[in-house]
Amino acid sequence: MSRAWLLPEQIADVLPSQARRVEELRRTLIDRARGYGYELVMPPLVEHLESLLSGTGQELDLKTFKLVDQLSGRMLGLRADMTPQVARIDAHLLNRQGVARLAYCGSVLHARADGALSSRELLQFGAELYGHAGLEADLEVIDLALDAVNGAGLEGLQLDLGDARLLRGVLAGAPLDGARLAELAQALTRKDVAALAVLGVALPADGRDALETLARLYGGVEVLAEARARLPSRGPIRRALDDLERLAGQIARTHPEARIGFDLADMSGYAYYSGCRFALFAPDVSVAVARGGRYDEVGSVFGRNRPAVGFSLDVRALADQAFREPIHAAVRAPWSEDEALRAAVRRLRAEGHTVVCALPGHGDEAEEYDCDRELIAVDGCWVVRAR
Repeated sequence: MSRAWLLPEQIADVLPSQARRVEELRRTLIDRARGYGYELVMPPLVEHLESLLSGTGQELDLKTFKLVDQLSGRMLGLRADMTPQVARIDAHLLNRQGVARLAYCGSVLHARADGALSSRELLQFGAELYGHAGLEADLEVIDLALDAVNGAGLEGLQLDLGDARLLRGVLAGAPLDGARLAELAQALTRKDVAALAVLGVALPADGRDALETLARLYGGVEVLAEARARLPSRGPIRRALDDLERLAGQIARTHPEARIGFDLADMSGYAYYSGCRFALFAPDVSVAVARGGRYDEVGSVFGRNRPAVGFSLDVRALADQAFREPIHAAVRAPWSEDEALRAAVRRLRAEGHTVVCALPGHGDEAEEYDCDRELIAVDGCWVVRAR
């Protein structure tokens, strides 16, 4: 038997009921970003490989599908993340001197999934703010992320804050190459103290102690006080802790419904984050529904190194966790060539109603649309009546 209809592993079709939720959520997210002044951009699905991977580190390289352009012979990549593309647009196409607020939503493809149960095709929504180095930009992006996820109907959100400068401050002056630094960041994110001890064997004793301390710094606001007491008193570390405290205070006032925590060991995306980073979690879910932070170096490879902060999420994954609104009820109409009936159907659709015409021989199939009304003829006029 032919198996040509089978899809690749961790790739799936999106069927009508889920597709409806995903599309409605996509529209909600874009409208929410527009309410903050973010302009929509639509980068291409494929680009030259060096542009897609600029400044993103090994992790994204391994996730990127690669192919040869039959026109130029150059290597192309199917995007696995849209952030580098938006940075390119800001640097070379818009080239604004002031602040640029950009939003996007499109498919990304991963050669390697994030987990055994994860999809390799994501519908990535995100927002990026370029051109402002102050914490005001970080706060705006976090506000938007919280509002966006709240708009999906999720409640009881947990916001975890951290900062890439903490690890850089701890390792300042340490003789580490890029590969060893990436391994340290991954072990720290896993809170793997044993691996940190092995990877940090070449570090001075205070550096090894600081790494072990970082791995245990997660919890409530008391974590910041403990970090000030136990981590080295270096400029990057002090500034990071000051910024985290200020951000947490502002967010607590504007979003009292969100629980705020700190995970100073989380170095996810360490290759490109340059400052505060955050992750949003829904109750009883171990995988973040949204991640973001500051990555001021993201545009440097495009010749325009300016401040940048943003976040992204997978719309499909968020739709699976979001509150499921009931199907919008529809109007059932008979099929006929009667001009008055056809005019009534067009009028109802123009008013925003869903009208399902029962085709000849298929009258029962309209029931799957949850039709609570029907279009019937009364005294020569077509009127809507409750079923």
